Amino acid sequence: MSITVTRDLSQAMAHQVRIREHAFTVDGSVDEGGADLGPSPHDLYDAAISACKALTLVWYAKRKAIPLTDVRVELERDASEERHGIYRLHATLHLSGELSDAQREELLGVAEKCPIHKLMTKVTTEITTTLG
Repeated sequence: MSITVTRDLSQAMAHQVRIREHAFTVDGSVDEGGADLGPSPHDLYDAAISACKALTLVWYAKRKAIPLTDVRVELERDASEERHGIYRLHATLHLSGELSDAQREELLGVAEKCPIHKLMTKVTTEITTTLG
């Protein structure tokens, strides 16, 4: 799979992201010199884990016949110590459906094991950058 990011020359910082047949704008905030025309890379990073938790819970609940009817994930970012190597994310799960306490706890455990959570916390990511 390939992701392409192309500069929008009509804007100070905005870029167009293409993933398969999907396209969206990324931009810096006004404070960063952008026009806030889309999420920032940090926003996308945070959204990736939030979306993964939600999608994983829906998939798991369907597979296990757990009566989960809706999922909402709220994520709070604390980047105050990012330059010191600590980036904190706090996810709050809002689960709907006729769920027992045991099912709610089971789903919490599943959310903590979603693929992106594992990728962000348990895997060494190697990145290479070259000139084209």
